[in-house]
Amino acid sequence: QVQLVESGGGLVQAGDSLRLSCAASGRTFSNYAVGWFRQAPGKEREFVASISSAGSMTNYAASVKGRFTISRDNAKNTVYLQMNSLKPEDTAVYYCAADRWLGYPRSEPARYDYWGQGTQVTVSS
Repeated sequence: QVQLVESGGGLVQAGDSLRLSCAASGRTFSNYAVGWFRQAPGKEREFVASISSAGSMTNYAASVKGRFTISRDNAKNTVYLQMNSLKPEDTAVYYCAADRWLGYPRSEPARYDYWGQGTQVTVSS
């Protein structure tokens, strides 16, 4: 079992920045790739970014590439999502998830075994 807890969400204006954190506990965190996903009201959950177990590989959705940065600190069992130049369309509940996978970090939600409860990000125009 891996338990995940997201934090750092909030209400910001367009153009602002936020940093989300995903704190993990349980099994060896460094054996898991971690992804960030988001879900806006009335929409399906979508991939945002993911990072490999050791942090050497990252994967981004086209909509956030160049604005968001995913990173991890395995010593602290934490993954971060730095979000810059936020837009109203980034408004959603953001979830982190863990995937027991040592390869290139995946983007399909169904691949992920454990999920956090989510944190709300609201970007006003």
